[in-house]
Amino acid sequence: MNTNNATSKRENTQQMERKNMRVVAICASVVVGMIGVSYAAVPLYQLFCQVTGYGGTTQRVEQYSDAVLDRTIRVRFDANVSNALGWQFKPVQREVELKIGETTQISYLATNTGKDATSGQATFNVTPQAAGAYFNKVECFCFTETQLQPGESLDMPVVFFVDPDIVNAPETMNINTITLSYTFFPLETDKPVAAATGVVETEADRL
Repeated sequence: MNTNNATSKRENTQQMERKNMRVVAICASVVVGMIGVSYAAVPLYQLFCQVTGYGGTTQRVEQYSDAVLDRTIRVRFDANVSNALGWQFKPVQREVELKIGETTQISYLATNTGKDATSGQATFNVTPQAAGAYFNKVECFCFTETQLQPGESLDMPVVFFVDPDIVNAPETMNINTITLSYTFFPLETDKPVAAATGVVETEADRL
């Protein structure tokens, strides 16, 4: 009888150990999955913004528009720069009026006013945000990092067009003006932190 009880206890103990191991394995899998999702969240979010234009994110394309409408739209240009970067940054022209679907090139000008060579990269968006899905860039300085030597100035072109499909969507068909905005941040500074500190000088502030 005692032998049976001992055997039964061992079996129960073994069953509990197996259950505990399964629970630990499941929990570990969940933790690993959550970590994987968190690491994937940023690039997936960026991809989502690029594909949908969410938040005013513009589109990157490799070919020009194949259709031009007999309707014009005005595009204004805004420039912002983190004070931590020590650059002057402004659009060469404040705005252009172009036909929808027409490919246009404009330029921004950046100057390093500091005593050291510094590097930066620009974030960008358009307003109204709904227009982001139809604002297509063929070339842009924002696609790469930019380094300027002390006192160096650089003319930075942007080649873009507004997708003719903008006139077909109910939320964008009546848009007559789009503002393209850039903000330059130093590469060594985390962009969201720099933005949160409020040390961003706008082109409007300098006028």
